[in-house]
Amino acid sequence: MLNCSKLERIMSDKVELKYKNKSYELPVMIGTENDIAMDISRLRAETGLITLDVGYQNTGSTTSSIAYIDGNNGVLRYRGYPIEQLAENATFPETAYLLIYGELPNYEQLANFRRMLTQNALVHEDMLHFFVGIPPMAHPMGILSSMVNALALYDPKYYAEESDSEDFDLMVARLISKVRTIAAFSYKKSIGEPFVYPDAKKSYCSNFLNMMFHSHAKPYDEDPLLEKVLNALLIIHADHEQNCSTSTVRLVGSSKANLYASVCAGINALWGPLHGGANQAAIETLLQIQESGMSIDQVMDRAKDKNDSFKLFGFGHRIYKSYDPRAKVLKNLVAKVFAERNINDPLLDIAYELEQRALNDDYFIERKLYPNVDFYSGILYRAIGIPVNMFTVMFAIGRLPGWIAHWKEMHDDPNFKIGRPRQVYTGLLERSYVPMDERY
Repeated sequence: MLNCSKLERIMSDKVELKYKNKSYELPVMIGTENDIAMDISRLRAETGLITLDVGYQNTGSTTSSIAYIDGNNGVLRYRGYPIEQLAENATFPETAYLLIYGELPNYEQLANFRRMLTQNALVHEDMLHFFVGIPPMAHPMGILSSMVNALALYDPKYYAEESDSEDFDLMVARLISKVRTIAAFSYKKSIGEPFVYPDAKKSYCSNFLNMMFHSHAKPYDEDPLLEKVLNALLIIHADHEQNCSTSTVRLVGSSKANLYASVCAGINALWGPLHGGANQAAIETLLQIQESGMSIDQVMDRAKDKNDSFKLFGFGHRIYKSYDPRAKVLKNLVAKVFAERNINDPLLDIAYELEQRALNDDYFIERKLYPNVDFYSGILYRAIGIPVNMFTVMFAIGRLPGWIAHWKEMHDDPNFKIGRPRQVYTGLLERSYVPMDERY
């Protein structure tokens, strides 16, 4: 939360708005990292005006203490902790706890949180019947969305209008643990293999990898390096301020929709190719370059040609006007994993060459088009063995703690209101109904 005394001091500053020979004063707010905003909450009541900001590029929908981004300097922090430190030192459950509850857990808190995750990893056996009716070619994100909706029906607290902190803690553990199980089961369903149930002795990430890749014909051998990579991948995706899916979770949750419904809405928003689906699109772009035999010169020319339908995913970000800090973390991990495991992936060679060309190309430099988080994440997922159509599901597993944290932050605010944006109407003026026989 923003410091109240600081807000009171800053609220004495004003922005003057002149409209129809009248002046109006709008309060100014400054966040703890010196974000500056003018408060327009009374704008319509006092002036009759609303603001028009398509895409919300200049609109702050809320105050939040969860994540902070400095796009100009390539900074991302969770609850004040730099993303680089968390990706290097923390585990995913530890980071999830930090985002949701506000502080890094101590030994006892983390042990209890892990125990709750372990105890809630199984899905109800009746839910397995849902998988039977799913078409073989169904996208894993569609399966995940459907199953999370169904998951709510098996939670007795789902039917309660109010819930206490223990109920919330249980819902958190159920969602974070079962989403991982559902994701692994959806993969097994897609390849026609029997489900592998969670193992209480394994860590969060090791459990997921085991459920994904273990079979009786080929047992999965634990790999601490790949487990660390998966932890880092999930951590760097865990939150990112008021992005499309997080804003969706908040908007749906503002109607007092339950946590499951709100998260399900976030999953569907994340599925879009301009949001979470961009990591799948980025690796598919690299595959397209490899399979077509295009030279890097041709790729660069086509990417800069507005009349060409070719899209170079993995570069540029609405917020970051410098190198995405998450991409830096992943690039370092790629180098480490590929060196230690002696992996030879031609897509990595293409990615390295593309990055170097883009970083030295005037078109990309002038438009501040740097590699983003999607550029290297797909290459790492491939190294782990995650299939391309599961990339966005992995994003959802990682982003889940952030969604929950924002839902909780909003509901903990005694002054929160239902989200209800306005519009500027551009349709026809009033006209009279025309009977059918008089229409042309």
